Amino acid sequence: MAGGGGIPLALLALLTLQGVGAVRVGDAIHQAEFQQRVEQQEDGEFQQAFNADEMFHVDLQKQETVWRLPEFGEFAGFKTQGALQNSIVGKDWLNFLAQHSNTSQSRFEPPEVTVFPKRQVELGDPNVLICYADKFWPSVITITWLRNGQEVTDGVFETIFYPREDNSFRKFSYLPFVPTRGHYYDCRVEHWGLPTALLKHWEPQVPLPASESTETLVCALGLAVGIVGIVAGTILIIKAMKMNSAREQRGVL
Repeated sequence: MAGGGGIPLALLALLTLQGVGAVRVGDAIHQAEFQQRVEQQEDGEFQQAFNADEMFHVDLQKQETVWRLPEFGEFAGFKTQGALQNSIVGKDWLNFLAQHSNTSQSRFEPPEVTVFPKRQVELGDPNVLICYADKFWPSVITITWLRNGQEVTDGVFETIFYPREDNSFRKFSYLPFVPTRGHYYDCRVEHWGLPTALLKHWEPQVPLPASESTETLVCALGLAVGIVGIVAGTILIIKAMKMNSAREQRGVL
């Protein structure tokens, strides 16, 4: 995957180990690494996954291993230095490719975006909104949350980039929230494959409480009965006026 004129030049290595050690046959451990340069800035990633679920990644800036769940670190270990050495090798290889390869602009693949809650939504019950961006390339993307049109940053958490088998990427963004009637949310995604920022709208679809539903039904029935009464009364008045008019005409004759 290569590009020029500010386009990322990326090196992606994906190693899959199946049926190794205590891992059952059919299970797979994936190790994914990449280095990229975007507008003269370099960054990269190192992560391992078990059956496509992240176990850990290495924060190359802080030079530390970050377990997807803290409990994972109690049952396994990883030497961070190994990932850092791989990162250095990746940077050297990236520089070599940049100097000795003919680069051309690769096709941008825009993300497919979905927004959904972590669990069933109930008013007043804390929940988490998930924005899932999938099948995009390159791994340069901005995900922003909006509540009622205003940007929200408190509590927002993003995963690292997860590589797919076709070398595209996927990524999750999480927003803790308390469902409130009248509030709505948008996940705004910006990517080079999109002509403009993509807004994915979401708002709670919560049925009215039983008491409110009953009150609404009673009011609706009352309004319907009132309308029927007005129509019936109008018809009776018109008929009565016609009958009186007919009697007066017979009286004159």
